[in-house]
Amino acid sequence: MDPARLSFLLDRWTRLLTALRCPTGTVASAFADLHEHYTAQERHYHTLDHIHAVLETVRELSVAEETPALLLAAWFHDVVYDSKARDNEEQSAAHARRLLQPLGVPEPVLAETERLILLTKTHTPTPEDRPGAILVDADLAILGAAETEYDAYARAIRREYAWVSDDDYRGGRRAVLERFLQRPRIYATEEMLARAEEAARENMQREIAALR
Repeated sequence: MDPARLSFLLDRWTRLLTALRCPTGTVASAFADLHEHYTAQERHYHTLDHIHAVLETVRELSVAEETPALLLAAWFHDVVYDSKARDNEEQSAAHARRLLQPLGVPEPVLAETERLILLTKTHTPTPEDRPGAILVDADLAILGAAETEYDAYARAIRREYAWVSDDDYRGGRRAVLERFLQRPRIYATEEMLARAEEAARENMQREIAALR
């Protein structure tokens, strides 16, 4: 990661934990834990660059709704990521609690952070769940990115599944993309629906055609 971007992330993390009155000496060690997870060798998309992008989209969408739990969920939603596992979201939520509870983060904030992280398993918030809609749309924002950025994302995902054969990967990846395309809408917020829905569908249809 670019050193300037890493410094920016550390500053955002420090301000968030300071606002939650976490002990000053724990801020850097908690960030080090996140850094260790998101820079693991097997990660190519689910990295700190992804977290930076999610935080930026959350900021754009939330305006006055940017709560500590929403920000913490953005930080932790992929902290545990194993392409061979099916419980990454549950493990990420549990990791967030293990790391944050000893720092004195209030229980209501912890519970909401866990709830929001678990939403990224299905990306289906209820209509009245604005924080959930913001987080899942930020997580899926890459689908509606410019073609070159989307293609880089698709290549990175393939690298994270390097252990899967080409035939199996093509079938599995197509199934994932087709499930998204079958939804009445990909994005839960009106903002992302207006600005990214069409591009997301075009990107995924293009990738499916290439996978065939």
